[in-house]
Amino acid sequence: MLKRTCLAFALTTALLAGPALADEAKKANATPTARELLAKASPAEWRTPDPQNLVYMDLPQGRVIIELAQDWSPEHAANIRTLIREHYFDGTAVIRVQDNFVTQWGDPDGDDKAKAKSIGSAKETLPPEFVRKLDKSIPFTRLPDGDVYAPEVGFSQGFPAARDTAHGQAWLTHCYGAVGVARDVGAETGNGSSLYAIIGQAPRNLDRNLAVAGRVIQGMQILSAYPRGGEPMGFYDKPEQRVTIKTVRLAADVPEAERTPIQVLRTDSKTFAAVIDAKRNRKDSFYTLPAGKIDICNISIPVRDPSKAAP
Repeated sequence: MLKRTCLAFALTTALLAGPALADEAKKANATPTARELLAKASPAEWRTPDPQNLVYMDLPQGRVIIELAQDWSPEHAANIRTLIREHYFDGTAVIRVQDNFVTQWGDPDGDDKAKAKSIGSAKETLPPEFVRKLDKSIPFTRLPDGDVYAPEVGFSQGFPAARDTAHGQAWLTHCYGAVGVARDVGAETGNGSSLYAIIGQAPRNLDRNLAVAGRVIQGMQILSAYPRGGEPMGFYDKPEQRVTIKTVRLAADVPEAERTPIQVLRTDSKTFAAVIDAKRNRKDSFYTLPAGKIDICNISIPVRDPSKAAP
């Protein structure tokens, strides 16, 4: 009788412990989440963007922060700084929101020379800067998963980038959040007075056809949520639909107390590589089949408020 009681107790204990043990096994086999990996990142793996390359665009809905791609489109970055410091963008507007494509801002009368706002001392035309020459001084962390649009893709100084070593060229990609320079038909007609941000599926066919001047590192939820325009290409057909830009300033020109504390995870860091691998091979209670590959534009670059970081 005692033996039967012990056996019954053992079976009951095993049955009760079974789900718990199974859950523990699942957790052991699950890939770490990005949140878990980022929590362990060292302070050295985070970088603070140069205030001279950091743009604050203050809209009624909040602040959008853009990091300029100084090493990729230096002449456009310089012209944009001039436009900002001469307050060109203050009072201009979001003029176009095309679904699954872009949000664009600038002077609503920019195409009318009689009404267009003066660009001051900024340059009217600029070299295209669609691509740049390969340079060993510019770091490049290759993504090994392959790409449809370029021989190689990866990350460089926080920007999704591509390169063609056979032709000695490199360029920034039109991923979500990329800030490009609007232009007319002529390759040199883009001067940075009208900019757009990619808010939809990455239109990589634009790569090497327009200059990418930067990347939104905070505030995409604002730019992507505006009502879509009713005119062709998403332009607003009524002036009251446009969103007026309050101010656009460089962080370097803003008193330190008014700056937004922000850091970006280094794209050449071990933690960033681990985050990519976790996304590539994600397996947990929800993802039962890891993709095994990842697209360059399917990788978001983590940012944080350093004042809230764990000590």
